[in-house]
Amino acid sequence: MAQTCYRHPGRETNVSCSNCGRPICPDCMTVTPVGMRCPECSRERTRVTSGVGAAGGSEYPVTVALIVACVAGYVGIVATGGQMGGSSGSTLIREGGLFGPAVSNGEPYRIVTSAFLHAGIIHLGLNMLVLWILGRLLEPAIGSLRFAGIFLVAVLSGAFGALLLDPNVITVGASGGVFGLMSATFLIARERGMDQLAQQIGLLVVLNLVFTFSISSISVGGHIGGLIGGGLAALVVARLERGRVANPGPIEAAAFVGIGAAAVVGALLAAAASS
Repeated sequence: MAQTCYRHPGRETNVSCSNCGRPICPDCMTVTPVGMRCPECSRERTRVTSGVGAAGGSEYPVTVALIVACVAGYVGIVATGGQMGGSSGSTLIREGGLFGPAVSNGEPYRIVTSAFLHAGIIHLGLNMLVLWILGRLLEPAIGSLRFAGIFLVAVLSGAFGALLLDPNVITVGASGGVFGLMSATFLIARERGMDQLAQQIGLLVVLNLVFTFSISSISVGGHIGGLIGGGLAALVVARLERGRVANPGPIEAAAFVGIGAAAVVGALLAAAASS
């Protein structure tokens, strides 16, 4: 039997206050770094939001840090021979991009470094725009540690997908992580009863998948891998939240590590097969 909001008995909800455990509907939710709070438990934080998350800049430090890292990576690309409009000729791309033979030849770090490099200013700008939008929604709603964990899992899963389908092509970009955040935002919003937002994010996912399969230069494996990895990590968060587990942190961490490790093993095997 579905629980109902303690302040609005006619409204069913799957979300409970992270402090007192009472069920709350979207109108009664206050976003905090440690989860959703009811009005009584968040008197010192008077802003109430009906989205997955909406807060000041201090509420999404990981999002800001990721954007800064990607911008710094692009500056490095330009500084090492790349052109402002593209990555052609960049030493950093050659040494840090995802490339199956290089990964299998003792350079597994490329699985991660490739996510912070971009093939042109447009590539960077589009990824950072979506990351900014999703980060401001999701990070305050689930907390910075969970957000960072989901992004990392998606990056690793995206690398696995890219190496599985295109191991001999140099691949760069945060798209795998961004796709993972898209699926995570969709699932968390849907789980918390925010159907309108879930529909909007779902449309965003569909549109991006259309572009993924329509443009030949886009890494299909990277996008699909990130989408699946981020979705799996978000499902763990959503299921534990629904089950009202008292201390979900260790279980979430173990699940994230397990999914990420499986993706890394898959990526290494796919890279080895390309050699």
